Amino acid sequence: IKTGVMVKFKGKGILIILLAITACMVACNGNSNATSSSSSDSDILQEQGTTYWWNETVFYEVFVRSFYDSNGDGKGDLKGLIEKLDYLNDGNPETDTDLGITGIWLMPVSESPSYHGYDVTDYKKIEEDYGSNDDFKLLMSEAHKRGIKVIVDFVMNHTSAEHPWFVSSASSPSSEYRNWYRWSPTNPGYSGPWNQAVWHYKNGMFYYGLFWGGMPDLNYEEEAVRSEMKDIASFWLKDMNVDGFRCDAVKYIYEDGSDLENTSETFDWWREFHTYYKGEKPGSVVVGEAWDRTDIVQNYVGDKFDFCFEFDMASAIKNSIMRSNPSEIEEKMVELTTAYPYHQYGTFLTNHDQNRIIEQLGNSVEKNKLAASIYLSLPGIPFLYYGEEIGMKGRKPDENIRRPMQWSAAANGGFTTGTPWNSLNSNYTSYNVADQNDNEESLLYHYRKLISLRNENKALTKGTYQLLENEDDEILSFLREYQSEGVLIIANFSNDICEKITVKASQTNLEAGQYEVIDLWSNQNVAKLTIDNKGGFDDFEACAQLKGKETKFLKLVKI
Repeated sequence: IKTGVMVKFKGKGILIILLAITACMVACNGNSNATSSSSSDSDILQEQGTTYWWNETVFYEVFVRSFYDSNGDGKGDLKGLIEKLDYLNDGNPETDTDLGITGIWLMPVSESPSYHGYDVTDYKKIEEDYGSNDDFKLLMSEAHKRGIKVIVDFVMNHTSAEHPWFVSSASSPSSEYRNWYRWSPTNPGYSGPWNQAVWHYKNGMFYYGLFWGGMPDLNYEEEAVRSEMKDIASFWLKDMNVDGFRCDAVKYIYEDGSDLENTSETFDWWREFHTYYKGEKPGSVVVGEAWDRTDIVQNYVGDKFDFCFEFDMASAIKNSIMRSNPSEIEEKMVELTTAYPYHQYGTFLTNHDQNRIIEQLGNSVEKNKLAASIYLSLPGIPFLYYGEEIGMKGRKPDENIRRPMQWSAAANGGFTTGTPWNSLNSNYTSYNVADQNDNEESLLYHYRKLISLRNENKALTKGTYQLLENEDDEILSFLREYQSEGVLIIANFSNDICEKITVKASQTNLEAGQYEVIDLWSNQNVAKLTIDNKGGFDDFEACAQLKGKETKFLKLVKI
């Protein structure tokens, strides 16, 4: 047991110095998200910035094939998803038995020959295994009734090799679709970003396909391709009534010789597409998958995408938990505060391309609870991969991280009455929705509670972020503030109990006066805090005791 953890700034001097330098540089460049003043402490304050509906949304990533089967054919479908919407959000704010998410990201639902759908053969037709276009429209209606926004995967970079466009393109050099793809009489000889073959032989010629031969890349030099993609976007936004898109593989739209990613032409296209979809449906959102470092991803946000996924932050959270030290999170937040427009980045733990989070965190439920507590209380737009909330397992290959949802301990996990398209995880009898539903110690209950706290406290969705002074290497403490509301988060990354955890701040954005301190988990008043005339406070004992991997959420309400 650790005792007497006084937060006196040990070990974080370099971090705060870096933050002060960064804030000063940004202020000099006119960025309104940061401030500078003669006080070194004020350099770490963040100004309130503009947020949008997606900042107040928790998204849930659904692989329809694996979510719920309504007809017993062993494959999840849209009607099955509709049946399970009340699990995600029943639309009644008075209940606390649903997960509470307010957004859904659907992995590809267009017609495709593959199980995953990322090789499309008809962009405007729902995959037959999933149902019909009318089923999708019903899904949208039922989701919107419950206050759930829906975005769909839009795979623009490539099609299936079985798409009629490519079949025609490959059939003859005189085909009207010939230039919809890139063809070469000889193999140009260069490889892709992960040393893969990108030129593939067919009918005496070579065509370009970044990911594999079954996914030929579209040629955006062709005006007809750009026009068609815009038309497809309009179809989904208007005819199918979606709220936006998740765009796949956004770095690879244009090639410049052997330069295959992040080209200037790619940025130009996304800027053009941004203008188009905002004109078609002004309130729509588009999030980009630019799997890269923050300093590269930030170039896609603003006039190209509303936001992109923050892969580096996902890694920082996992690394910090495994190392029992939050420094990587703290350092990454310094960068994110100035890298993007105010809070415009997507946070997550894992997605459909990565090993399941419970596997990455050593099959520890407590570490998973800590990870959830951190990313659902930090700034950004959070995404939750289906099954993550119950501790579903899974390691690559990809089929194994996209297994059927575990609804109960019944046959086939309650997913289907037939033979499932893919076998269930071996842990489904002990890790499932039914068994965790009423268990307050379960991972599912933890996620429900966290999402509820986020939904109910605007400081956690729209509020500023401030790292508090903290000398203990294993304690993370930060403050989220919105208008007169503040939420203080204290997280213990160690495996040991910490006692008398004390935090301080020379200055915050809070008004001077006395505040009631409410433990949001128990909804009990636990202390009082006095904010001085500078907005600061000294040596506040935030909690008497904090278990290993435990997080406290303390709301500050002015008296």
